[in-house]
Amino acid sequence: MVPEATLGYVLIVLGFLLFIGELSFPTHGVLIAAGIFVDIVGIGMVFYFGGQYQGLVTLSALALILPLFVAAMYWIWPMTPMGRRLTLRAARDQATVADLPGVAELDSLKGRIGKAISVLRPAGVVDFEGRRVDCLSEGILIEADTWVRCIAVRAGKVIVRPIDRPEVSDVDTADYS
Repeated sequence: MVPEATLGYVLIVLGFLLFIGELSFPTHGVLIAAGIFVDIVGIGMVFYFGGQYQGLVTLSALALILPLFVAAMYWIWPMTPMGRRLTLRAARDQATVADLPGVAELDSLKGRIGKAISVLRPAGVVDFEGRRVDCLSEGILIEADTWVRCIAVRAGKVIVRPIDRPEVSDVDTADYS
């Protein structure tokens, strides 16, 4: 191997090191451009000083290695300090609407009796013990001032059904004034 061709290989490795440097020190592509330039010069030196065969082998090897290198850097970059600051992270746990704190409070309404404040067509507002809650009927129209019972809470939606006037024992000791 000709010593000048060895310098070409050193330049190719230096180009890859510049690519890695871009991950640590974001220069908005300056190190990437320098790395590409240095790699091209290194390949040119291998062609010029090492011969056509050695140059083609080197170019073929780079054509195989470069996509793998870019894929590896794409995978590693979000784990670097700069990558953590610049990329969005997925939620660690699979939080759903049902897990939200406000929805957990709505679960306490199951079985409770309330009074429709507005017409539910099928959505409207129901008063549960002085607390106004957006509710859905089971697909039927419910007039205002109708007594309703919460039959379910699904994904943050309170489902109600109309009932006859409740007995005093059915209604908790709530102040409806």
